[in-house]
Amino acid sequence: MKKSLSPQLRNELLATLSARFDSHPERHPGLAWSVVRERLESHPDRLWTLQAMEQSGGEPDVTGYEPATGAIRFVDCSRETPQGRTSVCYDRAGLESRKEHRPRTSAADLAAEMGIELLTEAEYLDLQSLGEFDTKTSSWLKSPPDIRERGGALYGERRYGRVFIGHNGAQSYYAVRGFRGGVSV
Repeated sequence: MKKSLSPQLRNELLATLSARFDSHPERHPGLAWSVVRERLESHPDRLWTLQAMEQSGGEPDVTGYEPATGAIRFVDCSRETPQGRTSVCYDRAGLESRKEHRPRTSAADLAAEMGIELLTEAEYLDLQSLGEFDTKTSSWLKSPPDIRERGGALYGERRYGRVFIGHNGAQSYYAVRGFRGGVSV
């Protein structure tokens, strides 16, 4: 099934992304909106993904550009973890391991459904260099296989003026923990 937006929703999303892009030049120094818009127009399938990020509270913005390929990286830049993606276990295995009080889904499942990938630890630290994010919340991060094999998963947060990377069992979930994702266009 091809996921696409109506012309009206497409125009509204582009206007929102353009306004956010203009409001935060520190996230993409030297990059013009015209380059971003041209890339988006040549990859309309990604607009549905960006709309899903926007709709769930992610406030996606450009945080990277690869001149050699023209790829543009969008990442969730909401101040706190996206509100529409909280109270989720890390992944399907974590969700299925819960005997009681299962959340509705997992971060990995919801990210895949949206067409995004959870941020890695390095990507999360890069994001935190652009501003202060997750000062009251935390976000699941793409966890290395050796940690997952032991039942754990990573999360990130900013407290006391610094960024912390922590761990929990992949089956845990909290009202203030969600996930951030990214997509390349």
